[in-house]
Amino acid sequence: MSDPVLPAAQAQRVEEEWGSLCWLASSSIGQVDRMTVGRVSIKAGRANPRHFHPNCDEVLYLLKGRLEHTLGDRTMVLNAGDTLVIRTGEVHNARNIGGEDADMIVVYNAGERQFKLEEPGAGR
Repeated sequence: MSDPVLPAAQAQRVEEEWGSLCWLASSSIGQVDRMTVGRVSIKAGRANPRHFHPNCDEVLYLLKGRLEHTLGDRTMVLNAGDTLVIRTGEVHNARNIGGEDADMIVVYNAGERQFKLEEPGAGR
């Protein structure tokens, strides 16, 4: 295992058209074997693609903003302070319906979360 402290400058940041992901802990980063922790931002008016994680559950804690989140065929609104639990394999995505960028913490119960896009025409 690597040093238990990850300096901010060494976090693994991924920029997307809809926002960004910043990976803070995982097996590939080296400080933990069985979980992944990140911070996700979704730009105002944007949405991430519908996807699922075939190998892990996800817990999302919304720090700032307002999201419309789809989970399978359900749609719900999350406000700052809300927590959403997404089970392994559930197709989901989030759309920012607020006037500011949404900021959230995400945690997965696997050292490396798998990510798969929803098949076209599946689900909704």
